[in-house]
Amino acid sequence: MWNDKKSISLSKICILAFAVMLVYTAVTAPWLVRRLIDFSRADLYGKESFFLLTIYLGSVPAAILLFCLYRLLHRIELEQVFVATNVECLRRISWSCFCGAIISLISTFYYFPWIFIAVAAAFMGLIVRVVKNVVAQAVELKNESELTI
Repeated sequence: MWNDKKSISLSKICILAFAVMLVYTAVTAPWLVRRLIDFSRADLYGKESFFLLTIYLGSVPAAILLFCLYRLLHRIELEQVFVATNVECLRRISWSCFCGAIISLISTFYYFPWIFIAVAAAFMGLIVRVVKNVVAQAVELKNESELTI
């Protein structure tokens, strides 16, 4: 039977899989960029360093996001849902999304399709920011109710 514990475990496994893919992408980035440029019909020759810079800069907020997401799920697994540390974790996740959006937006100057990543990351950051605000309100209500006798 499927339950919340299994769902959290599956989510954690998926996060670890994304972390492995992130490391793999960072390690093989030079090869991946060469393949993209060779495969592309666009005139991308001479822009390899820009692609590598985008990938390596984008890997930092992606790693932070995955780490925070894993820690958030771990606390939820421990039934620590409406706590201030989760609000901070959601804040970091949203800023990681916005940072990725900015990196992608700047990268549109040399390769316009990065705009799709920028928009998706910004939208995700907005969604996480709204969830963060809801959780922050829930934490505040929980703390107030614990003080009430």
